[in-house]
Amino acid sequence: MSKLNVQLNSQLIQRFHDIIKRSSEVILDKENQITNTVVCMIARGHLLIEDEPGVGKTTLAQTIAKLTGLQQSRIQFTNDLLPADIIGHMVFNQDKHEFYFKEGPLFSELVLADELNRANPKTQSALLQAMEESSVTVDRKTYSLAENFFLIATQNPKMQIGTYALPESQVDRFLMSIHLDYISKDSEVKLLLGDNPRKLIDGLKPIIGKNDLLEAYKESQSVHLDSKLAEFIADLLQVTRTHQDQFQTLSTRAGLALVQTSKARAFINGHDYVAPDDLLLSLKPVLAHRLADQQGLPFGEQKVEELLQLVQIPQ
Repeated sequence: MSKLNVQLNSQLIQRFHDIIKRSSEVILDKENQITNTVVCMIARGHLLIEDEPGVGKTTLAQTIAKLTGLQQSRIQFTNDLLPADIIGHMVFNQDKHEFYFKEGPLFSELVLADELNRANPKTQSALLQAMEESSVTVDRKTYSLAENFFLIATQNPKMQIGTYALPESQVDRFLMSIHLDYISKDSEVKLLLGDNPRKLIDGLKPIIGKNDLLEAYKESQSVHLDSKLAEFIADLLQVTRTHQDQFQTLSTRAGLALVQTSKARAFINGHDYVAPDDLLLSLKPVLAHRLADQQGLPFGEQKVEELLQLVQIPQ
């Protein structure tokens, strides 16, 4: 693959590796998932986590928030939650005799949307503009969200009672997805005998600042993508469109997501160009939820494997 002579900030890259290392001390056996979370954040995307309750989804979000110094909020999605509970609403000021906008919990930097698929579709749709444009519109006036706005949403498996399917338009707005699964027995024993994870999180200090995230995104997007890899990505998209009996079709947004994610992964790997492995490691996190067809991430990951049987990545 051809390269460009791009000078990357090695000290900044090391700090992101330190985040992964410190997070792995709190969340055991999950270095790969933590790395994907960091990649998603560098790429300025949003993350979907699908898993059973109690496997560490909230702990992961809180840990990342602490180590990046981002202001965090948590929204517990339920079937009676309203869009205004997320975005905010207009309030009448008695003294000034006028309405003003009172911001909701979405106006934070790292927002945890917990059990997103327990809310009805109308409430879920309150996130669409925020995820796409980093802004919301209320009473025909648009309000910008935080510069480093990063949404981590969790969803429960669809067979659980009280869940609603996420519409394809919303699924496609998540840059990446992961599932945590249960930790090994040895790690579980270590966790049971050790400090409470909440206590460990309280002791964490920021490793990077807000400007570091902006710089990392800027540097990652200067990473070179070879035309052969761009053609491979386009082939992936085309195959899903010509085999609609086998795959959910992938949008152009999915292709751009692969580019963003692969560049961010190349950045933390210290590459000034996207290597084939940077792209390969990004395929399942970027495509699985898009190909899952409401069947869950393991099903979507299997579909990615099937897709790779039809399109070979260039070396």
